[in-house]
Amino acid sequence: MNKYKMVLRSILTMAVMVGLGLFSPTVIYAQSSIEESDYRSATFAGGCFWCMEPPFDKLDGVISTTSGYAGGHVPNPTYKQVSAGSTGHAEVVQVVYDPEKISYRELLNVFWRNVDPLDSSGQFCDRGNQYRTAVFYHDEEQLRLAEQSKAAFERSGRFSRSVATEIVPLNGNFYSAEEYHQDYYIKNPLRYKYYRTACGRDRRLEQLWGDE
Repeated sequence: MNKYKMVLRSILTMAVMVGLGLFSPTVIYAQSSIEESDYRSATFAGGCFWCMEPPFDKLDGVISTTSGYAGGHVPNPTYKQVSAGSTGHAEVVQVVYDPEKISYRELLNVFWRNVDPLDSSGQFCDRGNQYRTAVFYHDEEQLRLAEQSKAAFERSGRFSRSVATEIVPLNGNFYSAEEYHQDYYIKNPLRYKYYRTACGRDRRLEQLWGDE
């Protein structure tokens, strides 16, 4: 179950208990506010957003993942508009996480190993700028860490070509995708598995990263 949904369920349960007089609503509100204020967000473009939710969802410390669009010039875009390639947006996943349990650096490591950072024209079978890879940083600290991680790959000599992944500011430009795209791998597991295999994603990731 999505960790964010689990949190919501817990809050609803506590609300019922408040009604029964078993908890103080003041205490619940204070705890909830403290917890939510400590969460952070990270936004990554890695081709099809269906495929970018699972690797983050399974991490301890990740609260939620949301598929969406970022980096373009059209407000409130639809999937049809973005997939046509005319909005400038990329398909992205926005990750809400608890920095007390997982760091942004760890999220970057997961991001890199789930994309082909050498491809400047899309990802796997999905072609076009809307499927580009990118790190959309939220603040200067994320920018610094993202640039460090990209530079480390460039220096390592691991790849024969330059890393094509962009590191660009989010600037608040994130739009949630339509509901049927959210948690697609859970809602439609057979279709998801077929798409992922047919697109050659796992095959290419194995070539690039091996067991990592």
